[in-house]
Amino acid sequence: MSNERLSVPGTLNIVLAFVASVTACALLWFVSQSPSWLERVVGAITFSFVANTLFSLLHEAVHRHFHANATVNEAFGILCAAFFPTGLMFQRVVHLGHHRRNRTDWELFDHYQPGVPRYKTLFRLYCLLTGFFWLSAPLGGALYLLLGPLFRSHVFMHGICRWYGFEPMVVDLARVPGWRMRAEIVFTVTFQALLVVALDLTLLGWGLCYVAFALNWCSLQYTDHAWTRRDIVEGASNLRVNRIVQWIFLNYHHHLAHHRHPEVPWVHLPKFVDFSQPRPSFLGTYLKLWRGPTPTDEPPPAALSEPLERRLRGY
Repeated sequence: MSNERLSVPGTLNIVLAFVASVTACALLWFVSQSPSWLERVVGAITFSFVANTLFSLLHEAVHRHFHANATVNEAFGILCAAFFPTGLMFQRVVHLGHHRRNRTDWELFDHYQPGVPRYKTLFRLYCLLTGFFWLSAPLGGALYLLLGPLFRSHVFMHGICRWYGFEPMVVDLARVPGWRMRAEIVFTVTFQALLVVALDLTLLGWGLCYVAFALNWCSLQYTDHAWTRRDIVEGASNLRVNRIVQWIFLNYHHHLAHHRHPEVPWVHLPKFVDFSQPRPSFLGTYLKLWRGPTPTDEPPPAALSEPLERRLRGY
């Protein structure tokens, strides 16, 4: 496949980022100012989909194919991260860690293993399904900013973070020079504060929009891995979903294709999906997750292959 056909759609991504950003701001204002609960709920649900487009664009920037120009890529990545809200570098470290730990014991929410208390797996799974997992990004960024050296402490990394399953993420974050991550998190806090002031947002309006977004975002964050084989690369699904939703999420549901080819921009992912093969239904898989984790004795996946590790290091 030629490089031209796999080119980064930089101009399209910039247009999408601009339209989604303006729309997200308009919806935050609308939900804050509307006197009608029906309008507030409809506006918040609409915001949840627009914010997922911004997250998908952030995901492109994390993998450095939002735009071919590195400066533009990073600038728009920082902007999209501010809407989440998180930081671009923070998200990059965490997400690339996911590519290295997929379907390992640290990222096994659909199964519980012998010797592991079932309540612990239940807690982590339902944190995902009820939207609380979304808090790990803004709260994690706040802790990174405020704790300073304590963020790298043994007690924090290997105590509370181990219990919640965040230990590898925190270890990865502690290895990265912190000045840029802190600067991006400060920008995000400032950006969100400016939105509140400039758009006269209410706590109710802001909260409704982000609760709806958290539920919508979390609904996909493990559905695309649930009940797949325990393999770091192959442990994902190309999900079947409504075509409109697929485009709003910028082909994020083609997740197996993404894990196999993390260097491929979103517009080209369908070329790496075999549509003649059965694909799990997003809705069916999501609803099945609510039944709770199932037991497994399948061994952990083998280590990530060196060629893919080199490609991830290239980011």
